[in-house]
Amino acid sequence: MSHDLPLSPEDVEEIASILAKSSYDVLDIETARFRLRVKRSGDGFTQEWTPIGGEAAKTVASAVEPDVVPEEDGLLIIKPPLPGTFYRAPQPGAPPFVEVGHKVKPDTVVAIIETMKLMNPVHAGVEGEIVEIVPENAEPIEATSILMKVKPE
Repeated sequence: MSHDLPLSPEDVEEIASILAKSSYDVLDIETARFRLRVKRSGDGFTQEWTPIGGEAAKTVASAVEPDVVPEEDGLLIIKPPLPGTFYRAPQPGAPPFVEVGHKVKPDTVVAIIETMKLMNPVHAGVEGEIVEIVPENAEPIEATSILMKVKPE
């Protein structure tokens, strides 16, 4: 289920640009319709957007979730929510979010996709065990790329 973000990607990029020029690490914006938090993360920013009305937070600027599709051999495929650069860890030198063999839940952060200098966390979207991580760290990916294969629980 995806919702339209009440701000355009350009609006969010402008907010991140303002934050980059300031001494602040976190910017919270709250309206009657949504809450947006933009936070420094490594060399970029992460955004958390929550529609007001009790729905779970969407942690991507464009408010989309990873595309999880079944594969013929019974595995689930995690596809990226948007194109960009795939990162396995929150910052250079940090341990990866997940490795092959790790158990994940739908809200587990498995990677970051950098798009337009914004760092967008990618959630597993499924419960299971990581059996394959397809792209290399820092590899450019398309929206149609396969990020990971998961054996469902």
